[in-house]
Amino acid sequence: MIEIIKEKEIWDTLVKKCDFADFYHTYDYHHTAKAKDEEPVLIHYKENDKTIVLPLLFRNIETSFYKDATSVYGYPGPITNNINSNFDSRLFQKELYQCFREQNIISVFSRFNSFIPNQENCFIDLGQIETLGRVVYIDLAKTLEEQWRFYHRRLKTYINKSRIIYTIRKATTLDDLELFIALYHENMRRVNANVAYFFDKKYFLDLISSTEFETEVLLAINNETAEVAGGAMFIKKNTIVQYHLSGTSERYLDLNPVKLLIDEMRIIGTQENFRTFNLGGGVGSKEDSLFYFKSGFSKDSMPFKVWKYMVNPTIYEDLVLRRKDIRYCEETLRYFPLYRNNEQFSFGINEKQPIYFKHLYTKE
Repeated sequence: MIEIIKEKEIWDTLVKKCDFADFYHTYDYHHTAKAKDEEPVLIHYKENDKTIVLPLLFRNIETSFYKDATSVYGYPGPITNNINSNFDSRLFQKELYQCFREQNIISVFSRFNSFIPNQENCFIDLGQIETLGRVVYIDLAKTLEEQWRFYHRRLKTYINKSRIIYTIRKATTLDDLELFIALYHENMRRVNANVAYFFDKKYFLDLISSTEFETEVLLAINNETAEVAGGAMFIKKNTIVQYHLSGTSERYLDLNPVKLLIDEMRIIGTQENFRTFNLGGGVGSKEDSLFYFKSGFSKDSMPFKVWKYMVNPTIYEDLVLRRKDIRYCEETLRYFPLYRNNEQFSFGINEKQPIYFKHLYTKE
């Protein structure tokens, strides 16, 4: 049996019953992160004692009555209960296909979560699973000393120097949160970011107030000036800590406190018995300067994978042909769905990164 869930109470209950989930799977996060034209849904499949739930965002396709589906910003993908590597997914895939056809869904795209098992087992022989790159993580099951041992030598020196200059504290008041938002928006203006990256105050308040996950903002205070030099937002659920957003004052870019803030959350996460601290990958999943910046914290990484599915290939190709402005090249042809290529603020198959920008970092 398969059904589409939109009600918060049912959604939350189903997610909690799964063997594992990240904050990216929650109702609260979907309704916080969705765009105006996106409708959050949870696809729920049940077969005896087995369950699969797949969170998606349904979107209307302009100039047609068709829709497509994509995953929310981050690392979602399907989550399950009582599903292992021996699961026969044929019945699930048949019902999922029928569900999408009934909803006039033409294509589906979903990012996977590298730290959740059995996601690929749900989609064997359905669509295409592609490895785009790798994400860097810190293994919090190791001791703090073991974690530190694998830091790059220059990064250790940088952090040790930063600990003399900055004091780290948690943001605990509305004034603290507004300071962080201002720093974040300052970063966005500095890099000429798309307007869609300028999340409003409600976005931050919704993340902070959710009871389905824990959002923590750390601030770096300059000891000499008492100014907030930078801040970073981290989100925790189950055993995973995710690095989400960050911002630095222009005055303190020379000794950017973000590296220290990451190191501080590593210590906090270990002390609170979390198992994984995900730093993410490079821009567009490439092994670029951002990826190497993160690699300075850890040599541990995992493949980052996505799922692409043409539900109705005929209509898909027709939508592509209607786009006369697409410039075809190797990168364009990897974009999915291709008929949305070049749309403003459309991420296609690129990994939606936390808001970091590669020119702010150097290879450590």
